Amino acid sequence: MNPRLFVYPKDIQLITGKSERYSRTCYKKIKEHYQKEEHHYVTVQELARYYGLGVEELGRIIR
Repeated sequence: MNPRLFVYPKDIQLITGKSERYSRTCYKKIKEHYQKEEHHYVTVQELARYYGLGVEELGRIIR
């Protein structure tokens, strides 16, 4: 189980292999998708659902 609760654009960069700028854009899209306010973070579970990955699988990647 992944002990982290939140993810950051750098994690998206690690998962996708894309640039940091692309990752920041994806992070914003995820926040919009889940209708999060500016001061809210994206959780590991939300990122997994958005990309269609399992939480355990995602946890192995972003430790």
